[in-house]
Amino acid sequence: MSNTGAFLFRSAGLSAAVAILATILFPPAAVAQAQSAVGDGYVVTFRSGTTSADRAAATRGAGAALRFNFDLINAAAVRVPNVNALAALQRNLAVVSIVPDHPVFAYQNTLGKGGGSGNKGGKGGSGGGEPAEVVPEGVQRVGEPTTGTEGAGVGIMIGDTGIDWTHPDLNVAPEKFDAFGGDCMDGNGHGTHVAGTAAARKNGSGVVGVAPGATLYCGKVLADNGSGSDSNLIALLQWVVNQNAAGISPAIGIVNFSLGRPKADGDMNGPVHNAIKAAHSAGVTVVTSAGNDPFSEVNDQMPAGLAESVAVASTTAQDGDPSKCVFFAGSIPANTASYFTTDGALDPVNGIGVTVSAPGGTRENVGRSCRISCEGILSTAIGGGTTKTIGSSPACGTSMAAPHVSGLAARRIAAGLSGPENIRNRLRLDAEGKGTAPLDSPGSAYTFDDEREGVAVWKP
Repeated sequence: MSNTGAFLFRSAGLSAAVAILATILFPPAAVAQAQSAVGDGYVVTFRSGTTSADRAAATRGAGAALRFNFDLINAAAVRVPNVNALAALQRNLAVVSIVPDHPVFAYQNTLGKGGGSGNKGGKGGSGGGEPAEVVPEGVQRVGEPTTGTEGAGVGIMIGDTGIDWTHPDLNVAPEKFDAFGGDCMDGNGHGTHVAGTAAARKNGSGVVGVAPGATLYCGKVLADNGSGSDSNLIALLQWVVNQNAAGISPAIGIVNFSLGRPKADGDMNGPVHNAIKAAHSAGVTVVTSAGNDPFSEVNDQMPAGLAESVAVASTTAQDGDPSKCVFFAGSIPANTASYFTTDGALDPVNGIGVTVSAPGGTRENVGRSCRISCEGILSTAIGGGTTKTIGSSPACGTSMAAPHVSGLAARRIAAGLSGPENIRNRLRLDAEGKGTAPLDSPGSAYTFDDEREGVAVWKP
């Protein structure tokens, strides 16, 4: 999904505004590539009682190719080569619905100040002249882990571009899921960065994650260009539920999806929703990025706009530098809503909305051109070391906000709390600044959503 918006920088007491152009989410080329890759893909839901073998036979009989077979939701992901094959599936009396296998994308902002590459470099080396181990500003903001509150014995599944599981700062379980049939290695950097924020080890080097005692599980659902499809997410959720049922140790308590797409017709009763409901019912907390489109509400996003998702919006972790813009005095303070974040108050009736906010960038600054720029979150980099950038872009986005909350959820589970809704309620109860934070972003794309849900923090 590509979203290009013109942002107007606002200044209190002035009617003048300066236009800011920003491209958020992923560039158009990546979108086109992903749409082409899944253009012949569909998710077919079958009537109750249809067996796995029956679903496979129906797919073959129609002339389609089976990609995934979903016992979790009685469905199958298929590739349909032509209209005749699609028509044959539609005529099958066992078929309930056929929906496109929509493309999904990593949620990383693609404009802003990178803030330096940190320790990126040799494996295991701190480099860069920095201390041997750093507690990133975002981790400090939500609560640095202390002995006994580190999430030990809890599994966090990172559903993303994979993880560099050779990174010495990441404790990655040997059991892995790769929707593309590989070894789950990250060739992008997004998933490795997300993993480090959630659970980088406290081992004297690199960075410390929110839950350094937790075990990371690698789920590659996005290709190295940062794109994937709905069926990959469903397949991962099925793998998690099955592995937990089989007694995998430690059990996977959280799935982190720092990704998404716009909501489509039928999604509220569609296969992704059914899979997340099944995982939720099985006791798995699904944490999702709210989205990086400030022009939309979280209820317009998938999978963040589902009642069973713990949707996380983005804020700044620290005060920004003094403004260099003549139209704006002062600085952008900590706990300000990020200029790119999707938002949306939690609806008490349908349960859809942002659960809590968390740092999705270290700080935001205003330059002489009056553009707001984001300094990235410091976390683990592919190839070893640490970074505040992914590729040429700053590591900013609701992608970076979500793993802060996944780490806090792991620490809650380790402390004895169970059940996705109990975890959601505790996150909201503990949030700091309820009623006052997040502060309004000075970017004109931002609109207050009528709820200041607070910033996620750890409270004993």
